[in-house]
Amino acid sequence: MVNTHLQQNSVQDVLDYDREKELKAFDDTKAGVKGLVDNGIVKIPKMFVIPTKLSSETSCSGSPHFQIPVIDLKHIHEGGFQRKQIVEEIQQASETWGFFQIVNHGISEDVMNDMIKGISRFHEQPTEVKREYYSRDIKKKVRSVSNFDLYQAKAASWRDTLFCAMAPVAPNPEEFPATCRDIVISYSENLKRLGLTLLELLSEALGLNPNHLIEMECGAGHTLVGHYYPACPEPDQTMGTSEHSDPDFFTILLQDQIGGLQVLYQNQWVDIPPKTGALVVNLGDLFQLISNDKFKSAKHRVLANRVGPRISVACLFSTHLQPFNRLYGPIKELLLDDNPPLYKETLVRDYAVYYVSNELGTPALAHLRL
Repeated sequence: MVNTHLQQNSVQDVLDYDREKELKAFDDTKAGVKGLVDNGIVKIPKMFVIPTKLSSETSCSGSPHFQIPVIDLKHIHEGGFQRKQIVEEIQQASETWGFFQIVNHGISEDVMNDMIKGISRFHEQPTEVKREYYSRDIKKKVRSVSNFDLYQAKAASWRDTLFCAMAPVAPNPEEFPATCRDIVISYSENLKRLGLTLLELLSEALGLNPNHLIEMECGAGHTLVGHYYPACPEPDQTMGTSEHSDPDFFTILLQDQIGGLQVLYQNQWVDIPPKTGALVVNLGDLFQLISNDKFKSAKHRVLANRVGPRISVACLFSTHLQPFNRLYGPIKELLLDDNPPLYKETLVRDYAVYYVSNELGTPALAHLRL
């Protein structure tokens, strides 16, 4: 009798649940997930709970049998055998993983730590201060939001984000939040230089002239994305970031020491543990497109955690939604009779609009397949 009563209550709860109403109420606070945690919740709202079918797919922890490649860039400017070896390591990692970590990349640990602190300062400001930056207007170059796909996703993710579109046309300095303005500008300049170096190495890894990808303007734009993952009271019920690939040429990721990032490799989720001084590099959808599937854009995700906040800063190399009229398709020098083009050409902006109009994780490359 008791069980029947509980079942009736459970059914009624489902019938009474208004997801749209809950999403809008959350969004209207402009306080994000951090606001929920500040209010002392001990049970996550239903809008964050992964549907049962998805939950069984996301509950596995990282496989201990694989380890993401770590590539030392110390000798890249010495030429000869040492540079050739680095290029070969990047080629192998790009063909198999789509992910690798880099060390001795030229960005100091002080700068990296200051960037993490800057993102932390922004997200830990009082809500009334952050609220002026909270926006779903994708045309704004500097904005914060919780879940860009909030109204499309089957389950919201446990994170808040600060977006800063840095190039090709940078915002005015006063548009950046004062709490992280100087380090965002400084870190962006460091990442731009490193990005050009990586484009040279990736060009060589494809068997092309070192300047090929730079001349294609693959490094013309980049956006800094500062994620804040608060401690989660029920980490087994939700995700920090759901499974997805990136909508860019490549991403350089800085992560703190908490961990939770995983990459899908040989159908197993593999942890990418934080490594002091290292940066994570992953190739995006646009790189898979221009390389005609020679290099891969790998799916990855971030687990929710009882420990937090976890902070990461992704630098996505792409002009994204900014005006830029170059068409991108498979690189002609890579095509042969037995390797015809697999994708239609696209404007970066068109691809980005399609990507952000759908739930995170929607296979956006599929609609460009020939």
